[in-house]
Amino acid sequence: MERRTGYVWHERYAWHDTGTHAGIYPSGGFVQPYQTYEAPETKSRIAGLVEVSGLIDRLTRIRPELVSEDDLARVHTTRHIEAIKTQSSAGGGDGGDGFTPFGHGGYDIARLAAGGTYAAARAVMDGTVDNAYALVRPPGHHAEPDMGRGYCLFANVPVAIERLRAEGRVGRVAVFDYDVHHGNGAQKIYWSDRETLTVSVHQDRLFPVDSGMVDERGEGPGFGTNINVPLPAGSGDGAYWAVVEQVAGPALRAFRPDLIVVSSGFDPSAADPLGRMSVTSAGFRGIAERLRALADEVCGGRIVFSHEGGYSAVHTPYCGLAVLEALSGITTDVADPFALSFDASPARDLTPWQQDRISESAALAVALGLIVGD
Repeated sequence: MERRTGYVWHERYAWHDTGTHAGIYPSGGFVQPYQTYEAPETKSRIAGLVEVSGLIDRLTRIRPELVSEDDLARVHTTRHIEAIKTQSSAGGGDGGDGFTPFGHGGYDIARLAAGGTYAAARAVMDGTVDNAYALVRPPGHHAEPDMGRGYCLFANVPVAIERLRAEGRVGRVAVFDYDVHHGNGAQKIYWSDRETLTVSVHQDRLFPVDSGMVDERGEGPGFGTNINVPLPAGSGDGAYWAVVEQVAGPALRAFRPDLIVVSSGFDPSAADPLGRMSVTSAGFRGIAERLRALADEVCGGRIVFSHEGGYSAVHTPYCGLAVLEALSGITTDVADPFALSFDASPARDLTPWQQDRISESAALAVALGLIVGD
């Protein structure tokens, strides 16, 4: 069934300048200047394929807007906001961890990224669209209250959620993160929050190496509302689909959110340089189909995807298009050329050792029903 799917993209996202790092490391000395992994092409090529495929003509364009400093301050410290703003005016700097470069004007582009996620979520909550995808940049899921981290300046998803809450548009929210790296930002921001469920499926101890373990469950009133699924390297479509079915499904049914927000990173792709997972474009399509069905079941279909990582400029466009097709119910004529080899890989299948990890987290999802039901 075709859905009204909202879509956010702005050319300024491609103008976010991450400099000449050699992948991760600043150039200089014996590090030859090259290109940061978090570069414009991985997002702009998704936008290009959405347009060339013709899908753009059947999506509802949503215009992003700048979130305010007050919006940022609901999530971030004044010191962090001022640090990004000051460096941005002075020509650029770093988000706070030494590995998050940005150029002149980065503060406003980051506000536009958070504003794109907010505009998409607002359109869903207002009923303008059924669901939405915010193709934003810079990403946000590693940003913590007091610092930017892992290419992320501000926490796009929490900033959007907290503005919606301030406006009285939403109560309980569930955040599902399938980026290959742990969603440490939302975990830290909502660690003690009973009204926000955070579920992250990621490659075990990839980044940050010291977070994302199964025993990290939240504390105080938020105990039990943080669920991690650290999968072994090599996990593919079957493992990710099982996580949605066995972990996200029970957790969402128990939590009953008003809205589901998905941190959508395509770095579990089999072609990604920063991950060692084996998800195909068909795998991402299957994730989105399952999440859309869960949203239909628990919150009237209200689901928003906010773009995060994904660093294969040649493969991410097909992954992004597959997700948008799943959300909209529209199939284009585009075939993923990488499917010729990726779809035949045995790494797509769920293995017993992957299932063992999933089962451990699934038990926490079942326990969540006892916690939120008291």
